[in-house]
Amino acid sequence: MIVLGVILLLIGMLAHVSLLTTIGGILVVVGAVLWILGATGRAIGGRKHYF
Repeated sequence: MIVLGVILLLIGMLAHVSLLTTIGGILVVVGAVLWILGATGRAIGGRKHYF
């Protein structure tokens, strides 16, 4: 999710498409939060691991 967010963020910035930049930024933030929660050992969605 983080990789997809970074790709969309870069494409949005290079092509000057604000929608792609916004979606990419949201995906990066959500992916980072899920990654941090998974690394701390918290159960996400009833599971121990995110992936």
